[in-house]
Amino acid sequence: MRLQRPAAVIFDWDNTLVDTWPVIHDSMNTTLEHMGFPLWSIDETKERVRRSLREAFPDLFGDRWEKARDIFYERFRKIHLERLEVLDGAENLLQSLHDKDIYLGVVSNKSGENLRREADHLGWCGYFGRIVGAMDAKNDKPAIEPVIMALQGSEIEPGSDVWFVGDTKIDMECAYNSGCLPILMRNLPPKPQEFGEFMPELHFSSCDMLTTLAPKL
Repeated sequence: MRLQRPAAVIFDWDNTLVDTWPVIHDSMNTTLEHMGFPLWSIDETKERVRRSLREAFPDLFGDRWEKARDIFYERFRKIHLERLEVLDGAENLLQSLHDKDIYLGVVSNKSGENLRREADHLGWCGYFGRIVGAMDAKNDKPAIEPVIMALQGSEIEPGSDVWFVGDTKIDMECAYNSGCLPILMRNLPPKPQEFGEFMPELHFSSCDMLTTLAPKL
């Protein structure tokens, strides 16, 4: 498949550009413990944390989900900046695409407030036209609304010339829902049937691998 220069690249955030699993795992187990639930292993956290909090917590905690939300965010805000780790090659990738004058955005299911705080902490806000998190749009990822919001002001419409880069099925589903090109970026290649009808078009094992493509765009 010969790739054409994208009009825009939209990135997922957690575990696509930064490693936040330890923070999410700590915050989730703090919440589970306070709510009287069994704790999760790190593998269970990685498997179960996909949807935005406003969608996932009512299913998990029922009518006590708002209390659980407050516990989660209190713990998360205490630790997320000090434990934030950039994935290898992430900033070089952003710089390479930015130098090519390719519009960049973020669509994440992390709360918009915390998401933008992390981007500001890393000094990355200048790379992105818009940084969109949970609760910013009417519906969260995998809905199309966050993608539309991420492209606002760019005069770019969602479509096959917009790359959606992420590490999970929900990212690929969001790409399909918005008509963008679904690109999986993670160490492990997609497993058979893992993504169902939302198979990625391309797989890159790392930020560095995708960066090698940037000069050719």
